[in-house]
Amino acid sequence: MIASKILRKTLSSNNFVADFPTTSQSFLPSDSPVILPENQLGTHNYNTWNVGGVTPSEDLNIEDLLDTHDTCCHIYVLGFQEVVPLNASNVLGLENKKVSTKWNSLIRKTLNKKSRKGQLSSKVTKSNTESSDFRHDFRCLMSKQMVGLLISVWVRSDLHPFIRNPNVSCVGCGIMGCLGNKGSVSVQFQLHETSFCFVCSHLASGGGEGDERNRNSNATNIFSRTSFPTTKRSSIRQPKTILDHDQVVVFGDLNYRISLPEKNIRSLVDKKDWKTLIGYDQLKTELMDGQFGAWHEGIINFAPTYKYLPDSDEYFGKDQETKRAPAWCDRIIWSGEELKQIMYTRTESKLSDHRPVKAIFSTQVKASRLSYGNFYFSDGFDQIPTALEFVYTNIPLVVAN
Repeated sequence: MIASKILRKTLSSNNFVADFPTTSQSFLPSDSPVILPENQLGTHNYNTWNVGGVTPSEDLNIEDLLDTHDTCCHIYVLGFQEVVPLNASNVLGLENKKVSTKWNSLIRKTLNKKSRKGQLSSKVTKSNTESSDFRHDFRCLMSKQMVGLLISVWVRSDLHPFIRNPNVSCVGCGIMGCLGNKGSVSVQFQLHETSFCFVCSHLASGGGEGDERNRNSNATNIFSRTSFPTTKRSSIRQPKTILDHDQVVVFGDLNYRISLPEKNIRSLVDKKDWKTLIGYDQLKTELMDGQFGAWHEGIINFAPTYKYLPDSDEYFGKDQETKRAPAWCDRIIWSGEELKQIMYTRTESKLSDHRPVKAIFSTQVKASRLSYGNFYFSDGFDQIPTALEFVYTNIPLVVAN
């Protein structure tokens, strides 16, 4: 009874924060064609970070996490784990919205610095991206917290008219198999005619026997129980599950470990022999022929992201009472033919015992061109053979974890 009441309040799909109006009338109608902006190009930035229950200070620098020095993307997706300590009062009590407000304020301030310009780094070629001296504002499309999980999606304001059907879905699979100390918060929306789903996850921890099976079980629950609402009146196909979407990114503290004795792991870490070490990584095994067999991950050329001593570059020592061998717990994986990864790396913030991980993608989206008279709105002087045609355009995407 108590768990049921908590779940109804915590996992509500309608309980999210957004800068953009949340009523369906504020977005383009689901069955209306959209007008393709001329030569629209872009990248997406994704970040994942287990912050260990540490509340950020107002002056915390997250420019490196968002890569704002070199790259200006169209969409930023940030996933946090343990934004509050995972104690009984936080798991069973009301959500602490002050923490998510602090994180979103930091993101807003960083993305909208007046010194930032709408230009992209040399990592992304001019043929694939937009370059302009005009500074675009970023606004929160959607932000949702479930206990320690927080996902925050930010889009350039000029993309707003082309986004439809934003929704969230929360799945708790922690205590009692249903509470939110572990689980996922997923966001969906449609950009032009392409559907996106971002899944911020925190899976079962532990490096002992049976813990990997628990993580796989969590993942199975997330994929089977995540469900988005659909609108009957819409003529557009609305994805209901994670795998129904055209492009999906799963990221977070997935907690997969390295299947080697601790001594061997530390020896390979000291040698920086990532190639050998990754051969024993549990998630890589799952990506090849297991739970995530149809998914992709970029090449890992960075050190394990867990577990560090507080405010230190040193890993949690083998002499500590609680054993914690280094591992790549924090990961970003994806599914979707049009997603192309440009960057996959970690950053060096010492806020918690995890290092943040970020990825930058470019992607193509299917867009409709609406005709007026004898001209395309997007192409100016091209004659139109039909009233509505589908084309593909590039969109930059960033994920931080």
